[in-house]
Amino acid sequence: MKVKIFDESHEKDLENSINNFLQENDIEIIDIKYQTAVAVFSEEQIYCFSAMIIYY
Repeated sequence: MKVKIFDESHEKDLENSINNFLQENDIEIIDIKYQTAVAVFSEEQIYCFSAMIIYY
């Protein structure tokens, strides 16, 4: 069993990263965990979109 972690600042970038990984690798997915985090720095909102794929 292995894991792959993805972390992007835009949801479309996360989607593209995951799709590329799945397309390039012949794997059996066990589970995918998804998380979104938001932080405020000064007056700017910073987003973090992440996912963990558990696979064989």
